[in-house]
Amino acid sequence: MPIPKELALTPNQIDEIMSTTWNMRIATMGPAERINLTPLWFGWAGGRVYTFCRGQKVANLRRNPSATVLVDLNERYPELQGIMLQGRASVLEDAAAEKADPFLEQARVQMGGKYATGRDRSEGEVRNESTSGGRNRRWVVLEPDRVVTWDNYKLSQIKR
Repeated sequence: MPIPKELALTPNQIDEIMSTTWNMRIATMGPAERINLTPLWFGWAGGRVYTFCRGQKVANLRRNPSATVLVDLNERYPELQGIMLQGRASVLEDAAAEKADPFLEQARVQMGGKYATGRDRSEGEVRNESTSGGRNRRWVVLEPDRVVTWDNYKLSQIKR
C-alpha cells in the first residue's frame, strides 16, 4: 500500500533533513545479486546525494549504477520521518570528473561544515578535501529519479 500523500515531507523539510542528518544508508547490488547495504556520511547539493566511499560500494556501482539511499530520523513509529531516494549513481573516476560535476564543490563545503566538529573554523568554512585515489576511493553522486518521504508526526492529522 503506498504512503498517503498527506504524510509527505515538504521540500523545506527534505532540505533540512538532508543537510543536517549525519548518516545515510546506501543499498547497491553486490556480487551474486546480493544487496550491499552500508551506512555512510553524505552531502546534499543540487537535489543530489554525494558521498566519498571506497571498496565494494564503488565496485558495485561501476557494475550496476542502480542505488537506493535512505535517510531517516527518530525511532518510535509515531515520530518516524524518512526520505528514500532511488536512482542512478555515478562514480566520479578522477579529478577531471570531480571538477566537472556542477554541485560537488557545494557538497564538499556542506559536508565540511556538517562533520568538522571540534575543528577551528575561525579561518572560514571547512571543506571536505577527499579526492579520487587508488582503485576504489571515489566520490559517488546519486541523482534520484524517485523520492518517497514520510512524516509520521502527521498521522494524527489524517482522517480515517
